[in-house]
Parts: sequence; structure tokens; C-alpha cells
Amino acid sequence: MEDGITEDSEEHECEVHIAPPRLHFSKKCGEGPQWTNGQCVIAVPSCPKLCRKFDIPHCRALLEQRGFNIPAQDFDRPLQVALDSPSVRRYLLFSSSVFQFVFALVLYLVVWCGLYSTFHLYIRLNLDGFGILCASVTLASIFITSAILLIVNHSYKQININTDVRLVQVNERLWKYRLLVGLDESECLCMGTLRLYFLFWDLSPCLTRLTSSLEQMKLAGTDLQKRLKRSMSHLHLPITVSSHDIGHGGTDEERSEETRPLLTENEGRGRNTANSQRESAFTKSYSLVPDQTLSSQTIAYRLLMTYSATYVKLSASQWLPTSPTSSLHALNSDRPHCTTAPVCLCQYIQKNVLY
Repeated sequence: MEDGITEDSEEHECEVHIAPPRLHFSKKCGEGPQWTNGQCVIAVPSCPKLCRKFDIPHCRALLEQRGFNIPAQDFDRPLQVALDSPSVRRYLLFSSSVFQFVFALVLYLVVWCGLYSTFHLYIRLNLDGFGILCASVTLASIFITSAILLIVNHSYKQININTDVRLVQVNERLWKYRLLVGLDESECLCMGTLRLYFLFWDLSPCLTRLTSSLEQMKLAGTDLQKRLKRSMSHLHLPITVSSHDIGHGGTDEERSEETRPLLTENEGRGRNTANSQRESAFTKSYSLVPDQTLSSQTIAYRLLMTYSATYVKLSASQWLPTSPTSSLHALNSDRPHCTTAPVCLCQYIQKNVLY
């Protein structure tokens, strides 16, 4: 049993369980006075760029040079599970800025040809009218293409199931070393570079303050579960399980909510027995909404872990909200936990999840 993490080595080697956290940090990692909350420790680009793969041992070596001595079992394997699977790398490629640029060009041509052929069937024009038609079709195609791209990219500021949620299990390992990791793509000359950002972050003040805020909401009679479902009802994890796990009482419904696995990674793993090869696989969907029966500290811990990678991504891209809302006046009156960003992680959760 580690802080906030439990692994079941007999069934799933990378099965992550959420347990009530204990405020404990490694005394050897990141204690230097030069680090402040929200400060970027390292930003490692993918190499090669189109491969969307990271040199994870090199990342750990760079962190060691900066005073963060993290064991390989808490760093290499979780990152490999989260980012090195073929499906994740395909998603990162298709969501890259280069692919989106090509998609925009193809979409523009398709829309232009569709509009032109439609209007040309019903409108007969001379040469002067033909020029006006082409100009009108061009403007309409640009408008429609831009609208579609804005709709597609609107979800960037939201939590991403394919990347941010997969990094939850990594941040569950790294938070006791005062680090949070996130994934973001920076653009330069129409070329996007995918980077892993490691931020220094002492999570204990955020955990204490968010726990206190949740306690106050419960005492005030606020329907906390309704607010959580409103903000997180779309967050579901599809997980493949075998009939063996279901038939032997290993379902998550029979476990306590505090130890239910938030993420399970079974890719490339299986039993070698003949019986297991004949087992049927089922896809189950797990909600990331914390149950209201949990303690306030456990709910706060889950919220911080769930949105940690999203916060790092928005902080790296400078897309965090610039000014807090009036509902966060009580939080902002206290000493901020982060001096390098407009809002702290707990403030971000309060604004986007609880209010």
C-alpha cells in the first residue's frame, strides 16, 4: 500500500486503486528553495516529432539533474502504460496540429466543391456572375470550415479522456515527489511539437483547502453530488474485463468505493493458460464521478488527481482563466498556492467543477 495507490499484482499489474491519501512527501525531492508551485521543471519534446513517442528514461535523468530522485517503478512504467500504447500514439498523431492543418485544407476543398456544385445546378450566370459566385462560395466555405474547426477544438480546454485521464495514474505516483505531469502541443511555424510538462507542485495545501471547501458545502446543505454529476457525468472509462474476473467476485461493485480502480491498463497482457484464452472479454464503463458517501478528503483527492493533467496542460498553453469568479472570493483572499499562474489547481476545480 502506497499513498493513494494500491496495485494488485496477481490480477492486473497496473491496476490503480484510489485510497484516502496520507500527506507524505519524499524529503529528497524538490526541497530546494528555487522551486515554487506551478513552476515548470522540465518540458521534454517527443522524438521523433511524428512518432509521438517520449524517451522516458531521459526524462527521469533530467529530473534527477534538477534534484528529483524518482524510482523507476514510480516513473518509467506508469508513463509507458499511459502513453506508449499504439492506440494512444495514433490518437496523438491524428490530433496533432499537422494533421489538423491537412484536415482543414481537405475540409475547405470539400465544402467549396459541394457549395459550388449545388449553386451551379440552380443558378445560370454569365462571366461576371460567375466571378461573384466563386467569391461568394469561397467566403461561405471559409466561414463554414472555420466554424467546424472551432467546434472541434472547443473541447481542448476540457479534460481529455484519451490523454489527461490516462496521466492520472502517473500523477498519483508523482505527487508525493511534488511533481505533476501533463501533455501539451506547442506550435511553431505551423509545426506542432508534443511535450511532456513537469510542474513543481506541493499538493497538500490544495488538498487541505479543497477538503475544507467540500465540508462547508456539505454543512450548507449543497447538493454536492448533483454538481459533480453536472460537471463530470460525461467522464467515463471503458475498461475491458474478462469473464474470469466477473465470475470470481472481482467486480468493482463488490469493492468499497475508496478502493475501486480508477484506471486499469490491460493492453498486451493476458493469462497464458488454455482456459484463459477461451474467456470472453467484456467492456465495462466506469464513471469518474466521486460518490457522495466518500469522505471529503477522498473526494478532494480524486478531484485533484482527475484534473491534475488538465491543469498542467492549460498552464503550459497559458489557457487558464485570467481572473477568478466572484464565487472564489473567499479562496482568493487567502495566500495563493501558485504565484506563476492566475488560478491555483484547487481554484480551477472549484470554478469548473463545483460551481
